[in-house]
Amino acid sequence: MSHEIDGLEFPTSLGTSTPDTISLLGQDLTADLMGKVGFGELAFWLVAMRRPTAGEVRVFESVLVALADHGFTPTAIAARVTYLSAPDSLQGALAAGLLGGGSRFLGVTEDCGGYLHDVLTAHEAAGHPLPTTDEEWDDLALASVTATREAKRFVPGLGHPVHKQGDPRTPVLIGIAEEEGLRGPHLRLFEAIGRTHASVLGRHLPLNGAGVCGAALADLGLPVELLRGFALLARAAGLLGQLAEERRRPIASDIYLTVDRNAAYVDPES
Repeated sequence: MSHEIDGLEFPTSLGTSTPDTISLLGQDLTADLMGKVGFGELAFWLVAMRRPTAGEVRVFESVLVALADHGFTPTAIAARVTYLSAPDSLQGALAAGLLGGGSRFLGVTEDCGGYLHDVLTAHEAAGHPLPTTDEEWDDLALASVTATREAKRFVPGLGHPVHKQGDPRTPVLIGIAEEEGLRGPHLRLFEAIGRTHASVLGRHLPLNGAGVCGAALADLGLPVELLRGFALLARAAGLLGQLAEERRRPIASDIYLTVDRNAAYVDPES
């Protein structure tokens, strides 16, 4: 039975297929892409609608590697415990971990990229050119942190629950972006925030890896509204690894039993 209706179209620039071919991004999937395009390159291309340069691929894939796994985070624990409860539903366990990607874990990538983008957009909208020296970047960063503090909001990307003295991912990703000529305004503003925020906040906080990833992705020209999606793309690989390890060396039952056996009733009125 045919579902074709004359005159009806659903436009897409992504994937289409016929009985004999599969096309993706205007390319023949089997002849032009398979074995010739890496997955990271393809993921970038699918969103940006342009094929990235080799340097952009290196920075982009460095971000994916940086965000893939960070130990027994809530996202990993959620995936493992869900798999314990429903071992017949791998997709449910994977989804459970991804659903935990929010403002404290993974979501900082998008929050930071968006924050930096808003500061830069407002600066240019006011008729100011982008800074060209570290001193000018520091002035802009100081003004943005001060305004954020006065608005009683947090600057996303500052601080880390584990790496309190410095996130090891941050300088490495900045260095890779510099090597590829892609250390753009978002990264430079983020670095300036790292240099200046203590004078406003009264304490020094490290620039965390999720935040620097957001800055790097924004400098690649990727939509800031979708940056969390790239963090989730990276973490999907990490969660799959967590679930594979759960099968080999299970700990979810211990997590469950430790919490359950140590539950203590308290009077709700106390």
